[in-house]
Amino acid sequence: MDPLDVVSDLHKIKPVYQPIVSAIRHSVAGYETFGRIQNGEEWLSLGDFFHNRDVPEEFKVEVDQHLLHIVMTEMLETNTEGYVFINRNAKQLMVNNGEDLLESLLMFEQKGFAMNRIVIEVTEHDFDEEFEELIHLLLYYKTFGIQIAVDDVGAKSSNIDRIRQLEPHILKVDTGIIRHNDSDGFHDIIYSLSLLAHRIGAALLFENIEDNFQLQFAWKHGGHFYQGFYLARPVFELKDAHHISVNVSEKITDYILREKALVEDRRNHVLHWEQKVKSLLPQWGGVKKVDAFIDTLTAQFNTESFRMFVCNSYGEQVSANFRKREGNWETEPDKKGSNWAFRPYFLENTMEMRTSSRGILSENYSDIETREMIRTFSFPLSEQYFLFVDICYSFIYENESLLI
Repeated sequence: MDPLDVVSDLHKIKPVYQPIVSAIRHSVAGYETFGRIQNGEEWLSLGDFFHNRDVPEEFKVEVDQHLLHIVMTEMLETNTEGYVFINRNAKQLMVNNGEDLLESLLMFEQKGFAMNRIVIEVTEHDFDEEFEELIHLLLYYKTFGIQIAVDDVGAKSSNIDRIRQLEPHILKVDTGIIRHNDSDGFHDIIYSLSLLAHRIGAALLFENIEDNFQLQFAWKHGGHFYQGFYLARPVFELKDAHHISVNVSEKITDYILREKALVEDRRNHVLHWEQKVKSLLPQWGGVKKVDAFIDTLTAQFNTESFRMFVCNSYGEQVSANFRKREGNWETEPDKKGSNWAFRPYFLENTMEMRTSSRGILSENYSDIETREMIRTFSFPLSEQYFLFVDICYSFIYENESLLI
């Protein structure tokens, strides 16, 4: 479609509203708005118009301003509450130093539309150009109470520092990536984004949710907001935008029940392993007989483990490695004297075990030697010595509760 035709036919352009669902209330928390243009009997997306680099930014701003006025007027007239997400790229925002958008928002604030309901959405790609000017403008908008969302977050890890500098209110994550990438690396990225959001006080919004699995993924990974066709499609009428296609409360109850069952099963594994060690604990004769003690444990953990050793409270390994290869346990005396206190949570976990006299199961992590995903069960043999039992991937794989 000719850009001139779009700009000259503003009367044929209308917004559509796609609901954004709250993970806390399980109801509509706001709306992202998109533009549609009438072409005969059809309503066509304006996505190509806005993403076309050859279209002057002034044209895009004019169309966006037209859509903004319709959206905010309709929300005021219908007493519709919640956030309104406004998409703008860096170049659009920089037109006239962003004053056109701000003047419009201030005008609607006088009519009763609170500024903290406005969410200006930029993409992470926008940080690649004119970053200094853009961040100054966005920080200026924040002083008015306007909220900032960063879309497509995680696409470029090099922008993490810039996101931290901006401290946006919302980070948007595309769940569509799950369909093309279910590797551990992707889960690590999501975990890192969750930590980043926690550190800067941002909410995670998972978008493009198209099925139950993606909604569960968003819930499990700390999403504050959900958006996608599985929940609701964009509609012209605000009254229709209140309706969600699935019962979110019911779905999340199912997720909670399933997660509780997995947690219970995982805890049962830990209790079972604790009991195995406790049954042989009378044979613990101290550090001088540590290898003999581990030797008695190998039969107890033959199915689950591929490696066992004992460390003192300073992280020094006081035993040989007991390593299973081709079904047989072998000793690796050269591992004695290694120090593992540098590992994350080592000191915290040993102190917790000493206080509680209970075992601890680590998160999944990649073993340096085998490069496989494993977990480690740790147990306090005394106040100064701790047993470490590495659980092999094959056992983890066969037990779903240990996989997650």
